[in-house]
Amino acid sequence: MAAGRIEIGFSGGQVVAVRMTDDKVKDLRQALDRADGWFDIQTEDGEIALDLRQVVFLRGAPGEHRIGFTG
Repeated sequence: MAAGRIEIGFSGGQVVAVRMTDDKVKDLRQALDRADGWFDIQTEDGEIALDLRQVVFLRGAPGEHRIGFTG
């Protein structure tokens, strides 16, 4: 399954951009519904432990920026 890029925003203004599969994003959204402490997510860059009580938004990030022309 292909990974997409999402941004996770935290209270205080910090934002982390990660690449995750759709299934992993769905798992994260379900965990946020419970928002009961810490949740480990697996990204293409490694594992991240999130304090769910500090997450204020998830955003699907735009595609990667490319320089040049499309054919």
